Amino acid sequence: MSSPALRSPSSALPEGRASFRRGLWRLADPKISLASMAGMFLGAAAAARGGALSPGWLALTVAGIFAIEVAKNASGEIFDFDSGTDRAVTPEERTPFSGGKRVLVDGLLSRGQTKAIAWTGYLLGAAAGIAIALLREPAVLVFGAAGLALAFFYHAPPLRLSYRGWGEAAVAAVYGPLIVLGTEVVQRGRVSAFAFLASIPLGLMIGAFLWVNELPDRRADASAGKRTMVVRLGARRASAVYSGIVAAAFLFQAAWPFSAGASGAVLGILGLPPAVAAAMMLGRGRAPAATARLGSAQALTLVSFLILAVAGGIGLLLA
Repeated sequence: MSSPALRSPSSALPEGRASFRRGLWRLADPKISLASMAGMFLGAAAAARGGALSPGWLALTVAGIFAIEVAKNASGEIFDFDSGTDRAVTPEERTPFSGGKRVLVDGLLSRGQTKAIAWTGYLLGAAAGIAIALLREPAVLVFGAAGLALAFFYHAPPLRLSYRGWGEAAVAAVYGPLIVLGTEVVQRGRVSAFAFLASIPLGLMIGAFLWVNELPDRRADASAGKRTMVVRLGARRASAVYSGIVAAAFLFQAAWPFSAGASGAVLGILGLPPAVAAAMMLGRGRAPAATARLGSAQALTLVSFLILAVAGGIGLLLA
């Protein structure tokens, strides 16, 4: 039997690399990154009404926003680990969409690696924004700075938005108006009424997605002092509010295309059926749903959001 002392140091390297790759993949979280991609698609569709798009600048916009999103997930992991939120989530409370990325809890990444990924992502996102501002459109700095600040202070002190009941509004603002309008500004140097109006139901629906994601985390969040709106309201009232958010989003989506002369964008209401199914799974506030049903409701809400963005964007292009 060989002695551990004589074992080659490189024998543990593949496992370490595999662990790092799994951790980075969790932080990138493609299924959640679809939310920002959907917003950029809608912003690009609105911009395309004014002429041909610039693929290079669109690619740099996508890369910058994606880098900040990964950075936000990484820095959030550190703050949520330190507060005890992620460690308080039990296996029974986890779903594919909630419970945190858990790269620290599961030991996939070290604290130093997670911090390095966060700083790298923020720096790359900032560099992309500065390049666009210097070489393309200075106004993008406003959108970029606001998005970066909301991403970092979503978890970080002194604002700690998600811990003080402001996280839902911050996410709705970023994934709705900020990303949609910022994408259009890069292409056109201006904000159109089409993009602004289209971003409102999109923001409401991504807010609804975060809302339903917070339901299975409510006990862990409360135990760590993370006072989300779901924690403040309780499961029954929060489930009822979810239905109200969805109703507001799709009522607005059904109305604004006709008032703005972009009737094709009404196609976005094709996203309503999955959202209705999710609301029914939550029980319309009658009782807290089981975790398995919450996971299904989360998936349906994300599908609803994506259909709203893609169908609405296609409708804008057709119009």
